[in-house]
Amino acid sequence: MREDVIWTYLSSTEIAQRLERRGTPVCPDTVRGLLDEFGFHQRQAEKTKAMGEHPCRNEQFENIADLKEQYLDSPNPIISMDTKKKELWGEFFRDGHAYSTGPNRVFDHDFPSYAEGKIIPHGLYDVKRNAGHITLGNSHDTSQFACDSFKLWWRRHGERSYPKATSILMLCDSGGSNNCRHHIFKEDLQRLVNRINIPIRVAHYPTHCSKYNPIEHRLFPHVQRAWNGVIFRTWEIVTTCLRRVWTSTGLKLTYAVLAKPYQLKRKASTCFLEASPIQFENQLPCWNYTAVPTDY
Repeated sequence: MREDVIWTYLSSTEIAQRLERRGTPVCPDTVRGLLDEFGFHQRQAEKTKAMGEHPCRNEQFENIADLKEQYLDSPNPIISMDTKKKELWGEFFRDGHAYSTGPNRVFDHDFPSYAEGKIIPHGLYDVKRNAGHITLGNSHDTSQFACDSFKLWWRRHGERSYPKATSILMLCDSGGSNNCRHHIFKEDLQRLVNRINIPIRVAHYPTHCSKYNPIEHRLFPHVQRAWNGVIFRTWEIVTTCLRRVWTSTGLKLTYAVLAKPYQLKRKASTCFLEASPIQFENQLPCWNYTAVPTDY
């Protein structure tokens, strides 16, 4: 009856017991009916409240929208990039259900020291073709790994799909392996561009806005659904499940394994910093820049 109350942690049985103590005996079924009448339904919490907001947030969103419109009317790809949550490889519990003739027993604690290794799913989502790609690594989520993942996808799929491309638009978050503040990401990106010989225009989503990156809602939920209830006992199980990723709207997924070591805490070289080959935009240069092929 109080308008300021919008949720309750009490179950229908607990509410019925409290009403009975106050002289209004009802059964839990009646309580559920009353809750439904007053608009109380079981809901899960939604991760929609931003933990912060940059003053140039809207300006960058408008800039990204303009860039996407330009690239949609061109022969050039729009690629959304991010790394999905890392997974432990071994006898570890994972959410979800799977058909089984008996208990599927796993470790009672998720201690990384008991893992055979870790699985790092780096993702790319092709906005124009509604196609995803997952590169599975087993070392570290570094900028070099992210760029190697992109190069592998481009050599195997991108070049064939966009034979007339003269530029690539890359949409990514502001942190992680593609941190907009780290020079090492820009140096690895420059090396990538020099190898594939095509410019990459980068547009970062503002801080605390990673959920707007297309890959977050166009690809990763479908990968998670394919992995639900699956125990990652072998790499074959992990990759086999990825073959199940598709949707009725046409989403398709390719994958690859990149099992090589990557070094942490690398620093950008003095040569790169002095050469400054990255071309920064006039508008919000911290989030918008282009790497073009050079002899650097």
